Amino acid sequence: MSNARVTHYRVAAQPREELNPLISRSLITGERSMLAHVYLRKGAIVPMHSHDNEQITYVLEGALRFRIGDDGPQDLVVRSGEVLHLPSNVPHEAEALEDTLDVDVFTPPRQDWLDGTDSYLRGGNDVEAE
Repeated sequence: MSNARVTHYRVAAQPREELNPLISRSLITGERSMLAHVYLRKGAIVPMHSHDNEQITYVLEGALRFRIGDDGPQDLVVRSGEVLHLPSNVPHEAEALEDTLDVDVFTPPRQDWLDGTDSYLRGGNDVEAE
C-alpha cells in the first residue's frame, strides 16, 4: 500500500502567473506530470521552442495556430474541443487566433516553468514576440 498523499485542487483557486501582457497560466504539479491552464489573448505568440517533455494540449476555448517542425514547418489550427499531442523534442510555436484557454499536460513536469527560467515566454510578446 502506498503512502502517497492525494491532493484535491480547485483550478479557479490556483494562483495565476502573468508571463507577459498576453499570456498567463496556473500550474498544478505532481511527481511525474504537470497540468497547466494557459490563458492567451488574441495575438499572443509562443515563440518556436522544443523541450524533452511530452506535451498534450487541449483547447477548451478559442483557437491556436501551431507551426510544427523547423524544416518547412507544418501549420495546424487547434480549436475548442480539439487536442494536439507533441512528442518530446518536436520544435513548435503557437499563435492565439482569438482569446484562448488551453490545458497543457507535460510529462515530466517542465522544470523551466517551475523555476522561472522560461524566458521565451516572458518577453514583451507584442504580437511578434513559447
